[in-house]
Amino acid sequence: MAPAAGVDVVVVGAGAVGLAAASALARSGRSVLVMERHGGVAREVTSRNSQVIHAGIYSPPGSLKSTLCTRGRELLYPWLEGRGVAHRKVGKLIVAVDESERVRIAGLLDRGLANGVPGLVLLGAREVRAREPRVVGSGALYSPESGIVDGLGFALSLLADAETHGATLLLHHDVVSLEPCAWGWRLGARGVGGMGGEDTQFVDCEVVVNAAGLGADGLAERAGMDLDAQGYRLHPCKGSYFALAGAAGLNLRHLVYPAPPSVSGPGGGGLGIHATLDLAGGIRFGPDAEYGVDGDLAVDPGKAISFARAVGRYLPGIRPAWLLPDFAGLRPKLARPGEGFRDFVVKEESEFGFPGLINCIGIESPGLTAALAIGERVVGQMVGQVAS
Repeated sequence: MAPAAGVDVVVVGAGAVGLAAASALARSGRSVLVMERHGGVAREVTSRNSQVIHAGIYSPPGSLKSTLCTRGRELLYPWLEGRGVAHRKVGKLIVAVDESERVRIAGLLDRGLANGVPGLVLLGAREVRAREPRVVGSGALYSPESGIVDGLGFALSLLADAETHGATLLLHHDVVSLEPCAWGWRLGARGVGGMGGEDTQFVDCEVVVNAAGLGADGLAERAGMDLDAQGYRLHPCKGSYFALAGAAGLNLRHLVYPAPPSVSGPGGGGLGIHATLDLAGGIRFGPDAEYGVDGDLAVDPGKAISFARAVGRYLPGIRPAWLLPDFAGLRPKLARPGEGFRDFVVKEESEFGFPGLINCIGIESPGLTAALAIGERVVGQMVGQVAS
């Protein structure tokens, strides 16, 4: 464990957001310790999602989800290119199958333009078919800036950059206490899985960055925050994915998404079951949205029927037998089931009596895309350049 009073910042959580914050903070000259309860980085939210680089279309203009996604995308492609992280800018089609959905994708076009997303264009049915012969729709919104990325590779590149600039990563340690002290904050951590011994070890720091993903609300509560009063309680939402059997012969070139159920911004239900590409040339469908699963990450094979039905609206002929259970992930949602849009929390908490605590809570999609911009914001809040 790093020596007490010898660390400027402790970042809790070694997913993409925590490592982006660590990288940005280390580059700014701070001494940084990253604490992670798992035995490696990017073990939860970062690696168990669609691995999509979002353009910034969906969220309301002026929201953190919108501004951080747009800025994050602008930073992300050069970062990936410069560090050799696998990615592809494949573009996205958001497909309308009837007139009501055409109205929705037209609304998304307006929102995307308001968010500063370049290259957006509405396509007619013939143009959709020309781009993707298997896709059937009355029109689509085309986003050329959307892409796919190796999320673990991105996280490892962030770790390498942070360590190059002096940050330290401590694995197999769970933060069990968080209390104010003369230095700023005193964190107590215990080894996980027999690592680091059974005694609680302590480290003092000036600033704590809470990037604990699915555990971020629990860490804020251990610091003394009232989760319900602040609206910080998370509602984990399981999303399952099915892989398309290779024999199905579906050769997609773009990400293909359904028109969202609402233009007000994704809430508890997400963006709908979409078709995504992976960097190995495979195709998967997902995620759905299932609350109250208590950490169960098994994919129910019986869902293949409902997945095929959902995907079949824009990709006719998909058979349940072609869908193979792939993986599931948990999203750290602030929105309850049926609730509307909830924004990211990236906030220094002096206003509520917790100076030096920077919370990153509810960082679901598009958090992977936004990670580098979140790191920038964390540094800005630490030096008081960005309002909370």
